[in-house]
Amino acid sequence: MRIGILGTGTVAGALAESWSRKGHDVEVGGRSAAKAQALAKKVGVRAAPPREVVRDKDAVLLAVLWDGVEDVLRSAGAAEGSLSGTPLIDPTNAVEHGVGVLLTSTSAAERIAELAPGAHVVKAFHMFAADQWGKEDADPVTVAMCGDDADALRVVGELVRDAGGAPAVLGPLNRARQLEEAAGFVIGLAFSGFDPNSAVPRVG
Repeated sequence: MRIGILGTGTVAGALAESWSRKGHDVEVGGRSAAKAQALAKKVGVRAAPPREVVRDKDAVLLAVLWDGVEDVLRSAGAAEGSLSGTPLIDPTNAVEHGVGVLLTSTSAAERIAELAPGAHVVKAFHMFAADQWGKEDADPVTVAMCGDDADALRVVGELVRDAGGAPAVLGPLNRARQLEEAAGFVIGLAFSGFDPNSAVPRVG
């Protein structure tokens, strides 16, 4: 696939490297051209300005901190429809650092859908740290996802498998708030010194 990644942080780098190793054509870009060039060189992909990163792609990953979402989507031309028809993967966590309280009244994913009209937003990859992705010896994990477009969910599901996860569709995008609250729950427990795994009952 042709994949664009908006972002230059650890999640962007881990998934760029993982997908590139699986044979996908990956471009990265962000608010800093220098950081994009450095990341591209480090993981062996190409760097491009945000508008080029999202052009003619089979999927785009929006891997930036929540406070940078509007800026990077604006620079990519999202408001003008540059992502229309494109699966847009949202791994963001709009939560207060170290506390886990959500900072949005609606889900972050639904807000991103408003900022990128016509994009097929899929919530995914938001529950695990960057070092989970692409490791040959990593324990298998389930990646809970939600979205409204069946084709976009299929595409993202393939990319989840290529990163070493198992996709699990929870439902439509209006369930993204539930996934985001789950991330806030995990973050809150972890920063309080508790193992989140111990707070979730084993079923079956």
